[in-house]
Amino acid sequence: MHAVLSMKKLLSILVIALTLASCNEYQKALKSTDIVEKFKMGTQLYDEGKYNKANRLFVQIVPKYRGKPQAERLMYMYSKTFYETRDYYTANYQFERFVSAYPDSDKVEEAAFLGAKSYYELSPAFSKEQKETVEAIEKLQGFINSFPRSEYIAEANELVKELDFKLERKAFEIAKQYNKIGPFSRDYQAAIKAFDNFLLNYPGSSLKEEALFYRLDSAYKLAINSVEWKMEERLNKAISYYQQFIKKYPESPFNEDATKMHEEMEDLLKNFSVKS
Repeated sequence: MHAVLSMKKLLSILVIALTLASCNEYQKALKSTDIVEKFKMGTQLYDEGKYNKANRLFVQIVPKYRGKPQAERLMYMYSKTFYETRDYYTANYQFERFVSAYPDSDKVEEAAFLGAKSYYELSPAFSKEQKETVEAIEKLQGFINSFPRSEYIAEANELVKELDFKLERKAFEIAKQYNKIGPFSRDYQAAIKAFDNFLLNYPGSSLKEEALFYRLDSAYKLAINSVEWKMEERLNKAISYYQQFIKKYPESPFNEDATKMHEEMEDLLKNFSVKS
């Protein structure tokens, strides 16, 4: 028992000693003016997955290796340290510089993909401004066009698909918000227009069923809350939306609500028939 404890204690001491030695070597390399030593230590740390430490060394020597045979390898590792530490703004910039500087490198395809993927990583939640999402789609599509046979194509296509859906969701939620605030703003026309634009821009969207229903709901509410001289025209328009919806989705879970709206609107139209 004592022998086992002594062995564990010895191993702990050895680990601490090795860690301290490693830290001392790293600190020595950081302070050194020897760029070869920095390159060697940085590469070792990079290979061990210690990207923050490797980056601190690489940033000191990148300008000094410009034009040297090791520059290509250094610039690739340097760019990758930013990606691995989630500094995606710097990563996309550095990877794009690498691709531009070393178009014949055997790492150019991976660098181009990771540069584009860095833009993807910067894409915010759908509820926020989507400038970065649009930019990420453009960058990933550029990669797909440049490397159509790449091993990363499947992943790139999936990322584009995910980003596209984020834009769809954003547009849908904006339109739905207009529908929700309609009772307060009385601006159901804004909701109808937003859903029309959504359906035009995303004809194959998985949100199409909901979009058609909420467009009908907006048109229905606009019609029944209209002044009399506008009501008939708006009722007919809303009924046409009902017909489009029910034809496209005859088994929709929204059908019960849609049918109630339709019946109420048909009853209201009868009043206009009597008056005429």
